[in-house]
Amino acid sequence: MNIVFAGTPEFALPCLDAIAASGHSLVGVLTQPDRPAGRGRKLATSPIKQRALELGVPVQQPESLKSADAFAELAALEPDLMVVVAYGLLLPKKVLALPQHGCINVHASLLPRWRGAAPIARAILAGDSETGVTLMQMEAGLDTGPMIVRRAVPIDGDTNAGVLHDRLADLGARELADLLGRLPEGVSAEPQDDAQACYARRLEKGEAAIDWRLRADEIARAVRAFVPWPVAHARLDGQPVRFWRAATAPGEAGDAEPGTVVAASPKGIDIATGAGVLRVHELQLPGKKRMDAAAAVNGRDWVGCRFE
Repeated sequence: MNIVFAGTPEFALPCLDAIAASGHSLVGVLTQPDRPAGRGRKLATSPIKQRALELGVPVQQPESLKSADAFAELAALEPDLMVVVAYGLLLPKKVLALPQHGCINVHASLLPRWRGAAPIARAILAGDSETGVTLMQMEAGLDTGPMIVRRAVPIDGDTNAGVLHDRLADLGARELADLLGRLPEGVSAEPQDDAQACYARRLEKGEAAIDWRLRADEIARAVRAFVPWPVAHARLDGQPVRFWRAATAPGEAGDAEPGTVVAASPKGIDIATGAGVLRVHELQLPGKKRMDAAAAVNGRDWVGCRFE
């Protein structure tokens, strides 16, 4: 098969590599246009563009696929299949209908739960016990197409979004490689139950500010969900502190105001919340590198300090 791949972030890399190693013809790659990034706001290429150039595969970066020129450039590749992974653009109906085998999307959730841009973090924030990957036949709606493959993975109390991201990216690539071997002979697909759907809106930096009035378990989930970005944070003495690892702690905080440190030891820094105690295992002080609790409590009296 002639395959066109559409993707942009690091999550899509294992799937691109799986296609390149599959024996099929990777005839082109679509990715988002170069964007300003970093403090210098220099134009940065996407991880997918970088890998495609390494592979020697032609790259297209249209602002939209609705224009006649963008469609003609894509059609000239004569794709039998298009694989889409975290591309960032909706595909018009004429693009969806272009390949003989349609367009397959690899999505990082167990659809129909968590359609949308940030399914990994939203699953952790919600306290889901599992998530996974879904390979679906794309249609005009957002992540609404019939499902070909669903594979689940557990979410435990130590799993952060970064770890889960890598796990699901690799799982999606393995399932895609298997599907490519079966697709020419035909595969079955199961319609989604729209009544079970929910939307995973894009993460925003502001939502990572900790509200200490929440329960300790809710804050602990937020800490895990916002690694590696935007990272849960709070202010101490007017300066931002970032939280990289935390969990609920046994016991209660008594009458302590939410955000107040009630205990500190090499095992962790215990902070009162709206219900229960949050134990911080790894944090980052202003101008410092990440450090574990043992390093943070060395030579500093934390008890009584209050985070805002």
